This record gives sequence, C-alpha cells and structure tokens, in this order.
Amino acid sequence: MIRPLADRVVIEPREAETKTASGLYIPDTAKEKPQQGVVVAAGPGKKDEPMEVKVGDQVLYGKYSGTEVTVDGNKYLIVRQSDILAVL
Repeated sequence: MIRPLADRVVIEPREAETKTASGLYIPDTAKEKPQQGVVVAAGPGKKDEPMEVKVGDQVLYGKYSGTEVTVDGNKYLIVRQSDILAVL
C-alpha cells in the first residue's frame, strides 16, 4: 500500500457515471473525470498544519488536482490536503 508523506492524501476515485438520470448511456469519450472519492491513506501532516481528513472519509477534490498512480491494478489519486474541497 502507498504511505503518503507530509500533508498528502491517497484517494480512490469514484467510478465515472455510465448512465444519466434519465437512463441514457454516456459514451467513454463524453464521460467527465470524477471529483469524488474515498481516502485510503493520509500522511502525518505538517508541523504547523495538522491533517483534517482521515481514512474512510468521502471527499470532494479539485477536477485537475493531484497525481494519478496505478498500484496493483487499482487507480489512485495523490493530492495535497489543500486540494481537497470538502468532506461529504
């Protein structure tokens, strides 16, 4: 498993929607990048900035923030705590 450093957080992004509310299927080319996910690991924080999120939190993050990585076939996103917009 990934162990993030400082104020970084590892998020498992939620799957992109494949169907609209009315039942229409969305093609792969039109799918939007998900902005929600679950925190799977969190760093210890900085000396002057403690961590506010913890493992298991549902979070909303910026659309183009973080770095995407693949570990053991699973896709994760590594972001700074400041890139997280809200805890749901």
